[in-house]
Amino acid sequence: MSAALSDTVSQGIERLLPAYARADLTLVRGDGCRVWDADGGEYLDFGGGIAVVSLGHCHPAPLAAAAAQLDRLWHVSNLYRTEPAEELASLLSDRFGGAQAFFCNSGAEAIEAALKYARKATGRTGVVALEGGFHGRTLGALSATGQPAKRAPFDPLLAGVRFVPPNDVDALRAAVDDETGLILLEPILGEGGVIPLEPAFVEAAAELEPLLCLDEVQTGAGRTGTFFTFEQLGVRPDLLALAKGLANGLPIGALLVADEAAGAFAPGDHGSTFGGNPVSCAAASAVVETVDGALLANVRERGAQLVAGVESLPGVIAVRGRGLLVGAVIAGDASSVVEAARTEGLLVLSAGDDVVRFAPPLTVTAAEVDEALTATKRIFC
Repeated sequence: MSAALSDTVSQGIERLLPAYARADLTLVRGDGCRVWDADGGEYLDFGGGIAVVSLGHCHPAPLAAAAAQLDRLWHVSNLYRTEPAEELASLLSDRFGGAQAFFCNSGAEAIEAALKYARKATGRTGVVALEGGFHGRTLGALSATGQPAKRAPFDPLLAGVRFVPPNDVDALRAAVDDETGLILLEPILGEGGVIPLEPAFVEAAAELEPLLCLDEVQTGAGRTGTFFTFEQLGVRPDLLALAKGLANGLPIGALLVADEAAGAFAPGDHGSTFGGNPVSCAAASAVVETVDGALLANVRERGAQLVAGVESLPGVIAVRGRGLLVGAVIAGDASSVVEAARTEGLLVLSAGDDVVRFAPPLTVTAAEVDEALTATKRIFC
């Protein structure tokens, strides 16, 4: 890199809006479960781009699919049909058990589509969501996010949203009224502390009249040991939001509408200029096909290995999650552990003030889990 270009890059941080609390770490390369910084430092990535790099950095399957599609067609808009979008919709429908798909660019966009779909389908504007839940930062998604600190700077938001504690069936039933058109739940509250919902709570939500949307933006595409987490809960939702790991790092989001709930949207009701982008859809199809029984077995096995190791660490109060979405409740400040882990060559996440979150690629090996546990133990001991 030339000196002039190096100076431009180093000053670039000043030209970005300060919307993120970025670490002073510039990552330039990734391979599998590892990334490297601009100075050549190596890190074991157990954050996975916030549970996005589902198959590991530069996995050959989505890489080849995206590269091949780049040689053919980048974009034509949704005024025309494209093979990658239709192939992906078919693959997701098969996994879901019969659904139509709306493609967009992020999880927040998928939630916005769900909010609009529920209004159109039911004629009711009320939403019931969870205290501590997180659904995105656009105005509609933020309105259904049960974290007051994130909501307060942007009030007033959408009216008619009620929040109930996770796993409180009585509170859920009491919150639903004649104006409620949508119940919006994360099967595992990710940003809210890696809190799994109990099957009985989700079953109770499904029995109520409003449409049920599961936000599987973080838990979908194999993250918890089944392709969708709802497969472990005995409930198939009316709507499902998907994003993050779906295209292994390329921007994509999806709203899936169960066949039984289809029919509310008509042409012109919703749209996304870049939604269904051929390159992202080609990569996503490769991801869906790669997340097979053997890989899901690895997720469950490595998740159990990770949980057992984290539970044995001093200072860990509890361990929560499913598969390779694991949260360690600690007796201290999670952000300090995240910072200390970087000095040990390990990237992890926080999920609230006292929860350290682990979300490595689904392809992580037993040896890499052991390596991460060894680094984490050095921090806690």
